[in-house]
Amino acid sequence: MKAVACPGPLKAVLSASEAAAALAEGFERGGAECVQVPLADGGGGTAAAIHAALGGEWRAATVSDPLARPVEARWLLLADGRALVESAEAIGLARLTQEERDPLRASSRGLGELILAAGEASELLVGLGDSATVDGGAGVRAVLDRLPAPTTVLCDVRNPLLDAARVFARQKGASTEQVAELERRLLELDELRPYAQVPGAGAAGGLGAALAALGATLVSGADYVIEAVGLREEIRGADLVITGEGIVDSTSLEGKVVGAVALLSAEAGVRCAVFGGRVEEDLNGAEVYELSGDPASAREDLAVLGERLAA
Repeated sequence: MKAVACPGPLKAVLSASEAAAALAEGFERGGAECVQVPLADGGGGTAAAIHAALGGEWRAATVSDPLARPVEARWLLLADGRALVESAEAIGLARLTQEERDPLRASSRGLGELILAAGEASELLVGLGDSATVDGGAGVRAVLDRLPAPTTVLCDVRNPLLDAARVFARQKGASTEQVAELERRLLELDELRPYAQVPGAGAAGGLGAALAALGATLVSGADYVIEAVGLREEIRGADLVITGEGIVDSTSLEGKVVGAVALLSAEAGVRCAVFGGRVEEDLNGAEVYELSGDPASAREDLAVLGERLAA
């Protein structure tokens, strides 16, 4: 039996590489071969997934966090001269404590500063996802009046602009009243209106639309990473593909790793298993497994699942 372990990150619990390694350990206990292909969708861990497959040189820059405090953020310089930066690295939700989360105040300026730091690259790849912001890219646009290089944006969702407030603002700390205020602010950004319905416009608090307005091309982050790391080739001849993330819910089908891998597996006619620390949505055509939900047990939960599937 050959399995391909290609999970995304379990946010604040395990990286995609750690999750893939735990699954592989379980498969090996069960006597099965397992290939590890950690993935990401444009959010946190995207540069790490690309680095694991393609190599490259890590660089760092001092930028503003969502509340304008100086932080060090990494970016990846690839051997072919392209640079990859992540919104999660500069202005990620993980930069803030629960008490600090306030999308009415949080600014995307730090991502603009990180783009400038990598601006001498031949091409820019910008991962969007897991940001603490819903400012429609106002912070980025305060730093950049143009992009320093041809830019491809890897979006973690396909949602339109206003979903940045309606769907995602609550997880960034917004109350119901604040969601309405954030939506009003997005509607007032006239320069984003032509891009409001572009798939991915609502990624990272509206940064998709903001970067599109500056001339960037928006693509699915999960699909881009899948092609970059060669997952399609690994799946050929496999008996099982296993993927997953922290929470499997309705958004998992809106550009996330889980939905993209399930679709790719179905197209290839390969059995697909999906895990989640919490499962709120079944996926047609895939087996779904819910872990214990205890972050401290996540690594062993995945090893046990791998062993179970190998059997």
